[in-house]
Amino acid sequence: MMKSEGETGGKPLKNLGGLICQICGEKVGHAVNGEPFVACDVCAFPVCRPCYEYERKDGNQSCPQCKTAYKRHTGSPAIHGDREEEAILNAGTRDFIYSENQHDKKKVAQRMLGWHASYGRGRAVASPNYDKEVSHNHIPLLINGHEVSGKLSAASPERMSVASPGPSGGKSNIRVVDSVREFGSSGLSNVAWKERVDGWKAKQDKSAGVAPETSRAASERGIGDIDACTDVPVNDSLLNDETRQPLSRKFSIPSSRINPYRMVIVLRLVILCIFLHYRITNPVPNAYALWLVSVICEIWFAISWILDQFPKWLPVNRETYLDRLSVRFDREGEPSQLAAVDIFVSTVDPLKEPPLVTANTVLSILSVDYPVDKVACYVSDDGAAMLTFEALSETSEFARRWVPFSKKYSIEPRAPEWYFAQKNDYLKDKVHPSFVKDRRAMKREYEEFKIRINALVAKAQKVPERGWIMQDGTPWPGNNTRDHPGMIQDFLGQSGGLDSDGNGLPQLVYVSREKRSGFQHHKKAGAMNALVRVSAVLSNGPFLLNLDCDHYINNSQAIREAMCFMMDPNLERYVCYVQFPQRFDGIDRNDRYANRNTVFFDINLRGLDGIQGPVYVGTGCVFNRTALYGYEPPHKPYKKSGLFSSCFGLKKINSKYNKKGSNYKSSSRRMDPTVPIFNLEDIGVEGAGFDYEKRLLMSDTILEQRFGQSALFVTSTLMENGGAPHSATPETLLKEAIHVISCGYEDKTDWGSEIGWIYGSVTEDILTGFKMHARGWRSIYCMPKRPAFKGSAPINLSDRLNQVLRWALGSIEILFSRHCPIWYGYGGRLKWLERFAYINTTIYPITSIPLVLYCTLPAVCLLTGKFIIPQISNIAIIWFMSLFLSIFATGILEMRWSGVGIDEWWRNEQFWVIGGVSAHLFAVVQGLLKVLTGIDTNFTVTSKATDEGGDFAELYILKWTSLLIPPTTLLIINIVGVVAGISYAMNSGYQSWGPLFGKMFFAFWVIVHLFPFFKGLMGRQNRTPTIIVLWSVLLASIFSLLWIRIDPFITRVTGPDMEMCGINC
Repeated sequence: MMKSEGETGGKPLKNLGGLICQICGEKVGHAVNGEPFVACDVCAFPVCRPCYEYERKDGNQSCPQCKTAYKRHTGSPAIHGDREEEAILNAGTRDFIYSENQHDKKKVAQRMLGWHASYGRGRAVASPNYDKEVSHNHIPLLINGHEVSGKLSAASPERMSVASPGPSGGKSNIRVVDSVREFGSSGLSNVAWKERVDGWKAKQDKSAGVAPETSRAASERGIGDIDACTDVPVNDSLLNDETRQPLSRKFSIPSSRINPYRMVIVLRLVILCIFLHYRITNPVPNAYALWLVSVICEIWFAISWILDQFPKWLPVNRETYLDRLSVRFDREGEPSQLAAVDIFVSTVDPLKEPPLVTANTVLSILSVDYPVDKVACYVSDDGAAMLTFEALSETSEFARRWVPFSKKYSIEPRAPEWYFAQKNDYLKDKVHPSFVKDRRAMKREYEEFKIRINALVAKAQKVPERGWIMQDGTPWPGNNTRDHPGMIQDFLGQSGGLDSDGNGLPQLVYVSREKRSGFQHHKKAGAMNALVRVSAVLSNGPFLLNLDCDHYINNSQAIREAMCFMMDPNLERYVCYVQFPQRFDGIDRNDRYANRNTVFFDINLRGLDGIQGPVYVGTGCVFNRTALYGYEPPHKPYKKSGLFSSCFGLKKINSKYNKKGSNYKSSSRRMDPTVPIFNLEDIGVEGAGFDYEKRLLMSDTILEQRFGQSALFVTSTLMENGGAPHSATPETLLKEAIHVISCGYEDKTDWGSEIGWIYGSVTEDILTGFKMHARGWRSIYCMPKRPAFKGSAPINLSDRLNQVLRWALGSIEILFSRHCPIWYGYGGRLKWLERFAYINTTIYPITSIPLVLYCTLPAVCLLTGKFIIPQISNIAIIWFMSLFLSIFATGILEMRWSGVGIDEWWRNEQFWVIGGVSAHLFAVVQGLLKVLTGIDTNFTVTSKATDEGGDFAELYILKWTSLLIPPTTLLIINIVGVVAGISYAMNSGYQSWGPLFGKMFFAFWVIVHLFPFFKGLMGRQNRTPTIIVLWSVLLASIFSLLWIRIDPFITRVTGPDMEMCGINC
């Protein structure tokens, strides 16, 4: 037995020199002054001097046991991050900074004796005394799947556990180290660590006498190995260790491309200021109203351009290292240590969102290149349609044959509809002799599967009078789509199912949340929150991927790409989500209506990635569940503020976060999955008078008030690494899952306001991402070479404008809400350029008002003979030309560094005008009506129909909508204005052609930007719908009357004024 404290206290530390290093197996040794070397003064975990040096220089710089940061010893080289008072140590200072209190020395000796007796001698001993001082939490810790301690130690300030040694017979009881929890990577056993230390020793001997460069500027390191989150330079020696190398890398755009772009932006800003100064100081007396309107519009355009342009100041690129991810977390022949992922698919109306499209998305998820026990797919049917339920049942059966085929031959993409539709050589790189035979058989089975799905769709076209009846004869619970109970069906079982080869399949769950009359269900945001709650009970993966029903996984390694950021020890605590760009199938080659939105995805979001991360765009996004629960990330070290740092949000942390214990408690809970990550100080329980047991009891009460009354769900929120309770049966979990999606679950909780998807806008994606960034989280933009996800887009004009209308309406709702980025979140950690981007995201529909006015001015000027600019001088002409040249130069240089083609850039410019004068204008009107009168707008689901007619038949379909009226009117009046202006110039002589060119330039600018809209009106082979013809005739008649009133062909006779001179003049 281990001796008591009094007996131990008399033993000198020199008797402990025979301790064995628990990392490399060598002796700990002594310090320079002859005393045993003690690396950590908190837990006295035995570590030798070489391992200590290696951990400080190339590792986590903290104790592997208690995670306390290592302090610098005498003779140790200084590293980046050492505090100034620790860095200035002279030779006379003792090897480790102990407390002067003799009691602390005794405690350290007892800990060393405990380690020595337990691990060095191999005898059964009792727990060290410091583990018995205070113990309040009885959550057992698991190390490599084995329970090692029944209590949390109070020895360290961070309340990390020191494993209590158990009986070992007479054999050496070597401590098992969890390589993931304690060293940041997997597979680092004592042997692996010893090899690394030996290599480090050899490197130190080789480079003896050379001071390591650890703080070089990123500009001196070539292309810059910069951490993607904290912007801390990566140590070069770290790159020599395969299992410790970063999983991703962020690097800037080459200076030869980005610096000219920035110079032109600054130059354009200067020219714009001079231009506006000239316009304001030179009014037009005979057209004052036109001049005033034009100047106001130009000022607004300038503000809008600044908000859009400067968030693109710091674009970055990223690359991931999937091989390193596999080496660290997914070694062949060993259990995978990759994190579990819950994947959400949302659908509402199976008639607008065909079940075959949803089925392909689900099949691509089930066959993803990821451990099957780490994937769970949840399909939300917010329309409670029996068609969706039966189609998903058919999909689960077909998946048993499709998944093994796709994985066996590593096909891409793994959505069968798009795989068999490929026109490339499907035999390329295929060497298996049975591939052709299996492919033909699988294609035949898929066609039979399509027939069964089509039969279900045809059957669903006519709803029976008594509603749908299930196979067992009971009525379908969702016959009343607005009033039905919650429904959950686990198709492939709690632990997945088995495919045709006997291998496991991911979990597939059908979910339809409860709906009752009198409750607000919050559309898609409410459906997503229901999936969050259900998944937390059934699988509780620490990461979530949400996809629209038409966005299938195009790259089977997409989840691994995201894990390179989410599981990187340097990033995982700071990243709330990883956003992938949206890519689309079935778009016409010319992309007439800018459906690909390339400028936004390839330019704007890459620019935001260099600041605080891209905005959330609603699909193709992998979330950190902790961030969705409303927690804040840990605070980064304080950096000296300056002009540059203040622009990008680097500022001193508030004093309340520097209080003793507040910061390390939050960080420690994120490092240990068994310790609750909820910080009591964040919910207003801090203060004296509460011991830990009372605090823990009170935190449970507040957690229920925050998350709801489900004890099982509340428990799941405290498990950072996820996982469902092992003691619960599948029946119990399903019963609890039904409970957590009831209508009243959100009442008196923070769901929708601080937790999950945020309510208050039809564009819940922008609002949800904004709340996370305001708390201090950052996001990552991942652009793999093979697009991660692909979806369908509405390619006809009417559907496209309705889609843009919904987006713009959501922005207007945010603008008039309390979450408006203009005034919300100033007490948080949102960077200024990120705020600029969010402000631009919410106010851009307002630009439609000045845009409509500005597009009308050219026609008015041509019809009235007046102009918005007075007679200009040569200097003014130079500034005008400089402004236009700077606009073109900005666009060209932007295309140069981003790789966006000029055709895509031009299509984006055209549709900015088309959408601005139609959908954005209607969104402003509807938003104002909602704010002023309370009239709500209906949520319309964008049609996901595929191009079944071929040859992009959907492109030429024109459905009547009132959104077509404003751009049609602008197009006609500008054409009429051009005709009127030319007629007037021909009648007035050559001196009138000069002023005419300036007016016609702006009119042609409007017509050219609206040209795709004009082609859309024409349809295929110039077949225009009758309603459009009638409107055109009506508008043409109106302007014909104006034409008669103007009558430019009559010669205007100039002579004396009869009123002034009289008849005898």
